[in-house]
Amino acid sequence: MATRYKRNTRTRRATKAKYKSSIHNRLGLMLAGIAVILLTVVVFIRSVSLYQKLNQYESRIESLQSQIEDEEKRTEEIAEFEKYTTTRKYIEEVAKEKLGLVYPGEIIFKDEDAGR
Repeated sequence: MATRYKRNTRTRRATKAKYKSSIHNRLGLMLAGIAVILLTVVVFIRSVSLYQKLNQYESRIESLQSQIEDEEKRTEEIAEFEKYTTTRKYIEEVAKEKLGLVYPGEIIFKDEDAGR
């Protein structure tokens, strides 16, 4: 009977050890699963915020592109105006309008209502 008792205690101890090992394995798997789920959630949240930033940057790029186009048009207009300012026609206009100069023998008529 003593040997039988020893066997039962051995098997009980082995069963308890297996049970404890099983609980530790399950607990470890659960913790690993929770960690994976948390990582997935964090990655998802970060990806959403990154997509929002991407959209903001794309709209900023479009805005800057339109500003560049506007400035290029303005540069062309300035270049054309620079060419125009070197023409004789422009010099005559400025001399007549701003300086009040006229060609010899030219008569200027002023409107009386313009002064009122």
